[in-house]
Amino acid sequence: MSFFEAKKIKKSYENLPALQEFSLCLNRGEFLSIVGESGSGKSTLLRILAGLEVQDSGNVFLNQEEILNPKKKLVPGYDEVKLIHQDYHLLPNSTVAENIRRPLLHYDKKYAKVREEKLLQQFGLKDFRDRLPRQLSGGQQQKVAIAAALAIEPEVLLLDEPFSSLDTIQKHRLIDELGNLFQTSKTTVIFVTHDLDDALRLTDNLIILRNGAVVQKGNSFELCTQPQSQYVARLFSHINAIPGEKNEFIRPNEVKLRSKAGLLGHVVDLRFLVHFNSLQIKLKESGQVWEVDDPLRKYQVGDRVYLQWEKEKVMQLLS
Repeated sequence: MSFFEAKKIKKSYENLPALQEFSLCLNRGEFLSIVGESGSGKSTLLRILAGLEVQDSGNVFLNQEEILNPKKKLVPGYDEVKLIHQDYHLLPNSTVAENIRRPLLHYDKKYAKVREEKLLQQFGLKDFRDRLPRQLSGGQQQKVAIAAALAIEPEVLLLDEPFSSLDTIQKHRLIDELGNLFQTSKTTVIFVTHDLDDALRLTDNLIILRNGAVVQKGNSFELCTQPQSQYVARLFSHINAIPGEKNEFIRPNEVKLRSKAGLLGHVVDLRFLVHFNSLQIKLKESGQVWEVDDPLRKYQVGDRVYLQWEKEKVMQLLS
């Protein structure tokens, strides 16, 4: 039996579907990332999983016990399932230690102290224990919020775009730290985001959500090499439509740049990126503009170039 399970969850707002028969099964300690653009139903899903939103149909179970929604439970929510938002919800006039300790006010004092000290240590916050939230960086504030959520040792942690307000350096550092923490704590984690890169930094177990429906699930290799739609393919990189072929596409890194033989084009733009130059190449016959990687940084704007690719690298994508 799965540890945390959602069965055919449906939800609509004013007859507009937000979720369409969403289901998942997770084992204890498993980590899942759900990726989707704004409006795909990610936040609605997490609120239903936490018992904070009423679904139209379907059920959620934790360890085979049903998670009741606000229609079925007088006080919505569960200590066993904690939801973390991008807004930190910290007490502004309480210190770091006080914010972490607050969920433990009704617990045994000795246990509360042990948990407080352990979380301060785990999250690298011991030197900041007496600071107020406004005296911390965004990444530090988010660590305090997550530490507070973990104070009473929930069995499931739901993360709703918690890094979106952080700059890239802070975000990557925090994601790496949290990934290690979650692995050691064996907490079951569901992380939702619009950013595939963020998702992959935390786990390789992915669900792609679009318009409230699961369009594909799997690991990054499967989703990148065998996408079932143009939408999934574009999450990983730009794709170029092959002229004269219906629904056939090739990724920029799979196109070979040659000085003769192939699809003729001219470089019309160039962007210097960390590992390669990204070229915009206008095809002579169709007038299409392709994006192509130039790892050798050989070509310049105005150069004539021929494009080639291997047939097995072509993707057949319907939508």
